[in-house]
Amino acid sequence: MYTEKIIVGKDTEYPLNGLLTLPDGAAGSVPAVVMVHGSGPSNMDEKVMKLTPFKDLAEGLALRGVASIRYDKRTFKYGRKMTKLQAMSVRQETIEDALMALDLLKNDTRIDPSRIWVLGHSMGAMLAPRIAAEWGQAKGVVMLAGTPYRLEDIVLRQLKQAQDEGNPLLCFVMGMQNKKYAKLFDGLYGLSDDEAVSRKFAGNVSLYYFKEMGKRTASDYLLAADYPALILQGGKDFQVLEDVDLKAFREQLADRPDTEFKVYPNLNHCFVDSLGGNILKVKKEYGVERHIGEEVFDDIAGFIQNNN
Repeated sequence: MYTEKIIVGKDTEYPLNGLLTLPDGAAGSVPAVVMVHGSGPSNMDEKVMKLTPFKDLAEGLALRGVASIRYDKRTFKYGRKMTKLQAMSVRQETIEDALMALDLLKNDTRIDPSRIWVLGHSMGAMLAPRIAAEWGQAKGVVMLAGTPYRLEDIVLRQLKQAQDEGNPLLCFVMGMQNKKYAKLFDGLYGLSDDEAVSRKFAGNVSLYYFKEMGKRTASDYLLAADYPALILQGGKDFQVLEDVDLKAFREQLADRPDTEFKVYPNLNHCFVDSLGGNILKVKKEYGVERHIGEEVFDDIAGFIQNNN
């Protein structure tokens, strides 16, 4: 296994530092993945406190014959610049860079251009099928901790979780926030784009961010595609839920061929062993260094290698 520095979007307004991780002996026939971050600013390792999911995945997959590209998210490197945009979109934040990373793999002679995959985590998993559709050449998608629900639905649900699990004061505050945002999102898809841009969610994130992303869900894109899809879920994930999100995926994609699901009962949202935290105890859950285990690497690499 060895790693090379790369730049995604080298000649654009937002060049991003990244790493190409290759298996030993890569010589034109190696499958590869582009890793797509979850929500919020994140570096190329997708560092969450003491956890580094993308670094773990890159190294674990390379040892199993799969190359990867990972890179700093645009809002991580250019956060201040991005706040000056009138209304940031998911396309500007995530999709444009993922498409350029896919092109980098396609043009690397050590990579098999017919076996390039999109691997997304959390919100990146929600966007992976859209990215595959827009690029048009992906072999398939791997989705870790994704959901078929829209982003605004997840925001409201997580506020409700915090309300249910907090003390009386926090319960009251979260309840008020939930009502505020539920009212804000009401009628979202009936708004014109200009109207959605004019209504702010937080900072420079407007309702257009949600409207543009939510026009088609991950399941909508998957049902319109015929590539293989692997959907992975941690059983102790408190951000994306096995009995809600994965259940909905299973139901919506029940008749879709080449779709596999896997649950890891003791793993959390970042696919490391859970420490029993909940949505109000993020520091407890993500503040202790752990790493993704061998089973996850085996399942992802095996799925990729078995779909030549």
